[in-house]
Amino acid sequence: MAQPDLHDVRDESGRLIRELHGITLAQILEYLVAHYGWPGLDERIRINCFSVNPSIKSSLTFLRRTPWARAKVEDLYVRARSAEVAGKKKP
Repeated sequence: MAQPDLHDVRDESGRLIRELHGITLAQILEYLVAHYGWPGLDERIRINCFSVNPSIKSSLTFLRRTPWARAKVEDLYVRARSAEVAGKKKP
């Protein structure tokens, strides 16, 4: 059986997850922290705001000013959320 293309996975409301429609950066970060924890985020994306006194507030400040870091966080969210939704659809 072929693996589903995770870029075409849709959420419960039918929207493509990769489009991040209606999802704020704060919601993305909160999801990732709940899913991986700060140490897990630091392992996946090596930036100081995830390893040195991490907090949602300080991380949001950094990510809003740093487009390359924000892009990495958004990409990790899309991959994690897509895998989660695709996994729920399996029989």
